[in-house]
Amino acid sequence: MAVIRDVMPAFQLYSPTSVVDAEKLLQQHGEEAWVLAGGMDSFDWLKDRIKKPKVVIELSGIGELKGIRTTADGVEIGAMTTLTDVVQHPIIRQKYGLLSQAAELVASPQIRNQGTIGGNVSQDTRCWYYRAGWPCYRAGGNICYADTPVGRNREHAILHAERCVAVNPSDTAPAFIALDAKFVVLTPKGQQVMDAENYFIGPDIDITRMNILRSGYLLTSIRIPSTWANAQFYFEKVRDRNVWDFPLMNVASAAKLSGATIQDIRIAVNAVAARPLRLKAVEDSVRGKLRDAATGEAAGRLAIQGAVPLQFNAYKIPLMRNLVKRSISGVQEAAWAS
Repeated sequence: MAVIRDVMPAFQLYSPTSVVDAEKLLQQHGEEAWVLAGGMDSFDWLKDRIKKPKVVIELSGIGELKGIRTTADGVEIGAMTTLTDVVQHPIIRQKYGLLSQAAELVASPQIRNQGTIGGNVSQDTRCWYYRAGWPCYRAGGNICYADTPVGRNREHAILHAERCVAVNPSDTAPAFIALDAKFVVLTPKGQQVMDAENYFIGPDIDITRMNILRSGYLLTSIRIPSTWANAQFYFEKVRDRNVWDFPLMNVASAAKLSGATIQDIRIAVNAVAARPLRLKAVEDSVRGKLRDAATGEAAGRLAIQGAVPLQFNAYKIPLMRNLVKRSISGVQEAAWAS
C-alpha cells in the first residue's frame, strides 16, 4: 500500500500572545506539546507524519519574541525574529556582519522571510534515514543506517561521531559561536543564559536531541555582546546548489588584529559533527601570529586532527582544512582544492 504524505495528523493548536501564556501551555501539556516557530523544519515532520504531536503551540503571536534591540552591551535578538530581518537590520550589518552573512546564505529569500533565527539554530538534523522514519539510534532504535557498509553518508560527520553520524545543519549557529553569543532559555526552573556553544549537544550527551531544549523549555532570545563588534569577520558556506541547500560545511571566524598580527580569534565550523564545533585548539595556535597563508595552512592541518571519514565523505577532510585555512587568512580560494 502506498504511503500517504502531506496530510498532517490532527492536533490541538494553541496561539499564545505572551511568553507567560506560552510557558503555561508548555507546563500544562508537557511531552505532548510541539513548539512551532516559523515552521520550516516542523512542517516537514508533520506533513510526513513522522512526528505526531497532540498539541502544537504556535508562537507567531508573541510580540516580545520578535525584533532586534540594542542593549548596554550589544544587541538582543528575539527568537521569533525572521532571518530576513536579521539580514537587513542596520546594526547587525554594520557591527556584526558575520551574522548577516550567515543568515543571508540560509535557504532562499522566501524561506528567510518565514524562517526564524530561533528555528534556524534549533532545527533537527537532515539525515534522510532519520527524517524518513527509520528506527535509527536518534529515533530510539539500535542502529545507525548511515554508518553501515551500504549506508549513504556523503553529508555526514567526520568528527565526534558516537553511534549517530548525523550533522547539525544550521548556518547561523557557527556565527553565533564565533561572536560569543548567549542564548536565553526559559526552563521550568527559570531563565538560563548560556554560551552559544553550550546550547548544542552531541550524541554523547543525548542522542535524541541536537540542543538543550526539552519538554517545557523555550528559547526566547539570543544576545550578542559588543566584545566582537566590528571585528574582522569571515564566513563561508559550501553546498551543492547555490540556493536553498543545506551546508556540506560552513565556517565562521571573528578576529581582532594588530596590524597583520592576530591578537584574538574565535572560529567555529558546522556540518562536520552533530553539533557546531568551536575550534579552541586552532584559536590558541594562531594567537600572536601573522594572519597569512602559512598560519592558515598550519591551522587547517590542526583542525582536522582526529577526523575520521565515512565511506562517501572523505572529501570533507580537505574541505574542512581549506575552510579553516581561509577563515584565518581571510582569502577565498577554490572550495574543493585538495
